[in-house]
Amino acid sequence: MKALKPLVMSGKEVLPVIEGGKGVAVSTGKSSGAWAAAGGIGTFSAVNADSYDENGNLVPIEYAGKTRSDRHQELIAYGIRGGIAQAQIAHEMRNGEGRLHMNVLWEMGGAEPILHGVLEGAKGLIHGVTCGAGMPYKIAQISAQYGVHYYPIVSSARAFRALWLRSYKKIPEWLGGVVYEDPWRAGGHNGLSNSEDPLVPEDPFPRVAALREFMNSVGLNDVPIIMAGGVWFLRDFEDWIDNPEVAPVAFQFGTRPLLTQESEISDEWKSRLTNLQNGDVSLHKFSPTGFYSSAVRNEFLEDLHQRSDRQVRYSRTAEADLHVGIPLGRRGRPIYVREDDADKVKAWLEAGYTEGMPTPDDTMVFVTPESALTIKKDQIDCMGCLSQCQFSNWEQHEGTTGKRADPRSFCIQKTLQSIAHGADVEHELMFAGHNAYKFGEDPFYANGNIPTVKELVDRIMTGD
Repeated sequence: MKALKPLVMSGKEVLPVIEGGKGVAVSTGKSSGAWAAAGGIGTFSAVNADSYDENGNLVPIEYAGKTRSDRHQELIAYGIRGGIAQAQIAHEMRNGEGRLHMNVLWEMGGAEPILHGVLEGAKGLIHGVTCGAGMPYKIAQISAQYGVHYYPIVSSARAFRALWLRSYKKIPEWLGGVVYEDPWRAGGHNGLSNSEDPLVPEDPFPRVAALREFMNSVGLNDVPIIMAGGVWFLRDFEDWIDNPEVAPVAFQFGTRPLLTQESEISDEWKSRLTNLQNGDVSLHKFSPTGFYSSAVRNEFLEDLHQRSDRQVRYSRTAEADLHVGIPLGRRGRPIYVREDDADKVKAWLEAGYTEGMPTPDDTMVFVTPESALTIKKDQIDCMGCLSQCQFSNWEQHEGTTGKRADPRSFCIQKTLQSIAHGADVEHELMFAGHNAYKFGEDPFYANGNIPTVKELVDRIMTGD
């Protein structure tokens, strides 16, 4: 394979291979520090990161506030403490090698105060900030304030152009690189636009070439593009290396670092990754962020699919096309549905899905009483982990979006905290890139082999 040459990134010459940041509490200081020590760029997640007491014990995240606003402030405090803790761990592990980046989501709750708090509290330990999940206009100003490079995550040249013209052109000297994240192949939240078909993946090369063309037109010829999402073997991208249409280019790996010795996900999670089949990762739109996201289609995700399938348009009063009355609840108050939907609703009720929950779209989904109680409790317990949340109707500035909370979604903070700390992987949201099935096909992982981060980086640099 053509040699992948080192690049100067975040102020130092490094291997142009980057560990992608994965929150909540998944990309830790341990894994990112090891990646940097191997000569690349390690990335820890500052999205609700773990922190520890003076004895090194995990600090459990428990909320005492009686209001969402109170709990939101607690979440910010936890986030700052956790981000600093992970930066310190990573700094100690990297032994002066590589570079260390922090990953945040622009649409996470308290993104700005958490960025300020971590960058101030871990000053000198962090060399770059990667930021996506939204349009992070302010990331340039915040990063420059602390003397660190910024790396926006985009999925199109159009998105970067908007960021550049509005904000980044004012502070170009701290732009360390632009992460192009393939919206069809990456794990976690994806940047698909309304004009793009989620079922028809596009070739990333022309999209990255368009990004490079715009970057070169504004003098960013030497700023690297980081290809992310769908990267497994570097040999598959050999034509990209030193290709003037996209170069200089680096490569980001999000899913492969999950299966390493330093990765702190559970053994059950690691085992599940090795048993995935092609197609087991699903692109869906159940996330309370409103973004598409990619996750393993396990029982958790299957329940969300089935919940949305048990959905009909309805009215509280009889209307022209909604005129078949069906009594619901203990008082038997009717809702009115289309004649074509009446038999379906009756079948759901007979099957035990007796709780009708209204959605913001004038539809009703039907769930079991147990599921309804869980949904309502999770909505009440909201701690504002997103800037705005469809599931709970939280909005961090106004306190509410003004819309009905959506029972077709879920509390993302709850499930990601659970899976990150050892819960059953079949019943929690399990993010993964669409190439995760290759764990089971790649001979590098045969016979249960779980490499160290250093072994993985060395392997990647061979092209495999």
